[in-house]
Amino acid sequence: MNTYDYPSLSKRFSQLGFKTPAFKFTDKPDEGLAAIAIDSTGLKEFGKGEWHQEKHRINAKRSWKKAHFGVGENHIIHAAALTEKSTMDFQVLDELCEQIDIEVEHISADKMYDTDTVYETLSNAFPEADIVTPPKDNLYADEAHHGKRMSNLVAYSALGPMRWQKEKRYGKRNVSENAMHRYQCIIGPKLHSREFNNQQQEMMLGASILNRFTPLSHPTATGWLNGVKRQCALSTSTKPLEP
Repeated sequence: MNTYDYPSLSKRFSQLGFKTPAFKFTDKPDEGLAAIAIDSTGLKEFGKGEWHQEKHRINAKRSWKKAHFGVGENHIIHAAALTEKSTMDFQVLDELCEQIDIEVEHISADKMYDTDTVYETLSNAFPEADIVTPPKDNLYADEAHHGKRMSNLVAYSALGPMRWQKEKRYGKRNVSENAMHRYQCIIGPKLHSREFNNQQQEMMLGASILNRFTPLSHPTATGWLNGVKRQCALSTSTKPLEP
């Protein structure tokens, strides 16, 4: 079997042209509306290992890139972006929203996204979506804030944290945490490419691989219904298959 050497792969990374994570049409949610969770994680850049640092008694040079993900409730990564570690999360939202080509009814994120800029960006991209972020500790009621943000603050204060999370379905955000954990465990916690454009393509390719793995990981149950043998994929994103 012919395989490419690493220099050839490195050169071809820049020619891949991934602008969004790839996935099959059949991997999309069955329903027209979907829930999206947004979050980010750090990926270490290529550098010296711990053994080298210990041997030569040099300080670790920590260099990171920031990976941002928009993940559906069926665990498909719909949007991804790679930036410098100094980039603020809200600065990438426009790029993530442009990659999402389905109607969205629910968007969740952690309290770091609780800003008027985030609410404005998400409301422009998905006007009908319910935006769910816990209010920051220092947030106070003010008519100058975005309307949906103030509604969240009022509901959070009235219901309390636990009941608010349940009623607003904040638990849907767990899929973004899960996606970042899967990426770091399966694809790896660091980037192997050195050029930024290649690093972007490497991250997009990793997200696409996870999307391919996701439907394969759903178990399938086989049984009989009214004398007819049927198969059913045990997943929220698929429907019973025809016999």
